[in-house]
Amino acid sequence: MPSAPEPPKSPAAPAPNASIEALEKIRAAETESEERVAAARRLTEETLRRLRREAEDAVATARAEAEGERVHAVEAARAQADREAAAIVADGERAAGRLDPGDRILADKKAKILAAILDDLGGK
Repeated sequence: MPSAPEPPKSPAAPAPNASIEALEKIRAAETESEERVAAARRLTEETLRRLRREAEDAVATARAEAEGERVHAVEAARAQADREAAAIVADGERAAGRLDPGDRILADKKAKILAAILDDLGGK
């Protein structure tokens, strides 16, 4: 009896070596992609750390500058208040010096008033 004809071989069937090579190429591409992703992740994390440090430094610098400006403003306000207080005291002393003994305010009251003004300006 004649044997059955062999089925025709498919021309599209790849050789076993070609399949292995294709799988190796796929794996190599996957490995390369994973390495690129890991490198990008490291770079991103380093960048974030650097930016956080820079932001913290900028905040610290801004706080120091603000504190310096606040101290300067307080000192300027204190100096202005001292000048105004000195002018008020000088006006009071001039006014007290113009009082005659016959004025309604007696000399001992004049000293008490002046002392009260000076104590009030001194914060006592």
